Amino acid sequence: MSEENKGQTFDLVSLFSSEERDFLVRNNGDQVKINDLSGKIAGLYFSASWCPPCRGFTPILTEVYKELSSSKGDFEVVFISSDRDEESFNGYFAKMPWLAIPFSDKAAIERLGESFKVEGIPHLVIIDGSGNIATDEGVRLIREYASKAYPFTKERINQLKEEEEEEKRNQTLRSILVSESRDYVITNNEYKVPVSELEGKMVGLYFSLSSYGSCKEFNEKLVKIHKNLKEKGENFEIVWISLDREAEAFKDGFATMPWFALPIQDQTCQKLVKYFELRSIPRLVIIGPDGKTLNPDVAELISEHGIEAYPFTPERLAELAEIERVRIGAQTLESLLVSGEKDFVIDKSGSEVPVSKLVGKHVLLYFSAHWCPPCRFFTPNLIEAYHDIKAKEDAFEVIFISSDRDQSSFEEYYSGMPWLALPFGDERKASLSHRFKVRGIPCLIAIGPDGKTVTTNARELVKAYGADAFPFTEDHITHLKEQIEEIAKGWPEKLKHELHEHELVRLRRHGGYRCDACNKPGHDWSFCCKSCDFDLHPKCALKEDEAATANGGRLCL
Repeated sequence: MSEENKGQTFDLVSLFSSEERDFLVRNNGDQVKINDLSGKIAGLYFSASWCPPCRGFTPILTEVYKELSSSKGDFEVVFISSDRDEESFNGYFAKMPWLAIPFSDKAAIERLGESFKVEGIPHLVIIDGSGNIATDEGVRLIREYASKAYPFTKERINQLKEEEEEEKRNQTLRSILVSESRDYVITNNEYKVPVSELEGKMVGLYFSLSSYGSCKEFNEKLVKIHKNLKEKGENFEIVWISLDREAEAFKDGFATMPWFALPIQDQTCQKLVKYFELRSIPRLVIIGPDGKTLNPDVAELISEHGIEAYPFTPERLAELAEIERVRIGAQTLESLLVSGEKDFVIDKSGSEVPVSKLVGKHVLLYFSAHWCPPCRFFTPNLIEAYHDIKAKEDAFEVIFISSDRDQSSFEEYYSGMPWLALPFGDERKASLSHRFKVRGIPCLIAIGPDGKTVTTNARELVKAYGADAFPFTEDHITHLKEQIEEIAKGWPEKLKHELHEHELVRLRRHGGYRCDACNKPGHDWSFCCKSCDFDLHPKCALKEDEAATANGGRLCL
């Protein structure tokens, strides 16, 4: 909460009223005197119909409100709208069982937003019966604890955290999946299956979002594995923990799944997101037959090893690690790029180039796509480095591995590249992405003449050093940095340059920057005006003979 509001006591009448109004409204038009809230716990709910997170949170808050209204009787919510017109307000408010500031009282709505420093929505401030702010993190607390967070005091939240730790120590499948109002999971044809029928089995808790591309791709693989395990008679079940907010998206996603799920927007879904500290999706948590967590995430194992990862035990993981170690040791360019009859890449004309012709060369695998702005920004840098490297080392090649969405986009993007490529839609792209754990693009992998991986970070090396990064080995980069350090000793501490009015200071850079002269990325050193955020490469700031390296006059910064 803001420093201004710490320790401040609020009078609800003064807070919610205006000179012309001493009441709040319900969605049926009834007026409720603000005095009727005296002594109650009040939630100030800043929200709007146009906000997707608000629309996702409102049903959760509605369930909590109904539960507390029937069991406690001293909890009220006041909707403070950020809607843009009265029609939107009325449509949204119609779904709410609580009170609201009238939409017409814009002054009160604006005043409340300013008073509580509301910078984003949904936002829920809880004021206790004495008028003190219990918390301004009501959204998070209700997402995590639902009605159990009541009365939202620090003492109650600390108690819940202690209970969580105790629950983890005594975890069972039932403690994870069963709530006070539900002791079942559902199938995609709406049957309810008691959680007790899953006890004693290995269970995967599958966190995903229907519309998310990575989840869709993983889901296809998981369906096949689930089917194979069932055919083998394995006691393995999956429960989908959906992160969808819209019922239609949940329904469409669930239709592709042959396993169980928790109902959409079930309070347990948010509880499990927190309980398992969800940071990324897709994620598959494995619960053993004893109800304990066997493995906190096997999604990557499944992506890499498929059904061979089962049964996900520490012993099986150790076996897979040994298999991987042996495989890496035996890696060759052909083992990476040849799959069945696919033993070629293509050149600019579309002609097949046998992978065997690339054996013994330095090869860069370039994962990129036309739709990706960082890719389009990096590709010209790589093209420049490619030509410079080829001029001094012919045994060098780049292979474009496309993530484009259609053939025409691939062809348009590839038309500006001077190197080789995998054909568009080639199945080898998926295996290479998994092999090198490609999580984002652009990504550049360096393979040495022996077929072994030199570095998975070649993109950063090209950005920092251009063609001078070749051959991308650790020893070479270390030597390059030592060269730069030695050269930098001869540069002036300060200088004036015609492109900038202020004096520029020599500065060691621990991150990248973009030169304001040539508009190319820089690294390690710049001549900088901090007050203006102005940077020049040393090669742009100095005369060539002052800035040049011993490497043929080219500055590798």
